[in-house]
Amino acid sequence: MLIRSFPWIEGAADTEPGGPLHVARLLQGGNRHDNPAHYGVLYASRDASSAVAERLRALRRWEITNADLLRPDGARYAMVSLDEASVDGLVDLDDPAILNQRRIRPSSVATGDRRATRRMALELYEEGADGLAWWSTIEASWINVSVFSERALSGITLAAEPEILTVEHPTVRAAAAVLGIELRA
Repeated sequence: MLIRSFPWIEGAADTEPGGPLHVARLLQGGNRHDNPAHYGVLYASRDASSAVAERLRALRRWEITNADLLRPDGARYAMVSLDEASVDGLVDLDDPAILNQRRIRPSSVATGDRRATRRMALELYEEGADGLAWWSTIEASWINVSVFSERALSGITLAAEPEILTVEHPTVRAAAAVLGIELRA
């Protein structure tokens, strides 16, 4: 099961802008595994707190309110559970055997050097992988997943309806606590 935090527009089709499976490929390029000239990436996590923390990190400051979880275009940040059971080509970069086999140092997986992580992701894509799993740089026990959308998005389905994120939501509270962010209703 994957959890994704995304800007939701209620009523949007799953893969359309505002939908839970939409990959805004034209806006990609600055994230860890982005290579928009080759593929789009759907970023998700195996842990709800990680998915939300990754979203809140972009809003990091001393205090977050519900207004910070609403975008100017009317989209509201939400989270959704996704079933990826039909996606079997994910490379687990949290597995020491895989790292050893590929001669990858753990520090190069979670480095802040985006050129290195994008190069690694492109190599996996070119080998035919559906995506990769790796640990969060926020909390190493959280496993994030980067799915190459053109290759594997069709194997992902919604496991539940999206949940709107508010400062009262328990997952927002848990993620904010890890990040040291104050929440105000």
